[in-house]
Amino acid sequence: MDHVSPARQHDADRAPAGAPPGGGRRAAPGRIAFLALCLALAVGFAALGVWQVERLGWKRELIATVEARLAAPPAPLPAWTEWSPDDAYTRVRVRGVYLHDRETLVQAVTEAGPGWWVMTPLRTDEGVVIVNRGFVPAEARDPARRPPQPVDGPTEVSGLLRASEPGGGFLRANAPAAGRWYSRDVQAIARARGMAGPVAPFFIDADAVDAPGRYPAGGQTVVRFRDNHLVYALTWFGLSALCLAGGVIVFRHRRRSR
Repeated sequence: MDHVSPARQHDADRAPAGAPPGGGRRAAPGRIAFLALCLALAVGFAALGVWQVERLGWKRELIATVEARLAAPPAPLPAWTEWSPDDAYTRVRVRGVYLHDRETLVQAVTEAGPGWWVMTPLRTDEGVVIVNRGFVPAEARDPARRPPQPVDGPTEVSGLLRASEPGGGFLRANAPAAGRWYSRDVQAIARARGMAGPVAPFFIDADAVDAPGRYPAGGQTVVRFRDNHLVYALTWFGLSALCLAGGVIVFRHRRRSR
């Protein structure tokens, strides 16, 4: 009978050469899948970061364009058929006659507190242009309590072009029949007030009148654009780097375990 030494018996009981201890072969696919997931997430987060950088460039260009429009002198109204919401915040001037008996009050919240925007049709040679003459608080909601009384004859209005706001406000739909308005919906206001003839697809935010305490108070347009794209881009790129770092750590640990 051949005698097998304890040392050789110990060698024979070992796992095959190159096999990781503790079931490493079964764990390898899991590590590969984890590395693939880290790589996929890193690529996805990096793509989102690039998209935010592109958005940053677009937003900076938009801000520069609007600032240039705000600083420009008033121009005549554009042709209504050529109007685009991209033309918002252009300074314009127009001459016409206010139809004060057809004004509409739209709920507003401003830095001066809650109140209403006074939307008044302006009859021009081209048709009706609705003008946001400005803000009135609760005590000035009644036109009779807004001295001095408005001029009935031809007048010139200057202000900013604004895009219509169809539908209503946040979670609140306009109710024309009940006289409740939460957004400056040009076409809906024109229909509710029985405007005959063409109606401009935009409205005008009237400039302020140099008369302290006078209502409506114009010049209340707030031009403010949120510009957080750089922060978002850095966040996405940071997450991408973390995913890559996680993959590298797992890969190095795997090599050490071998």
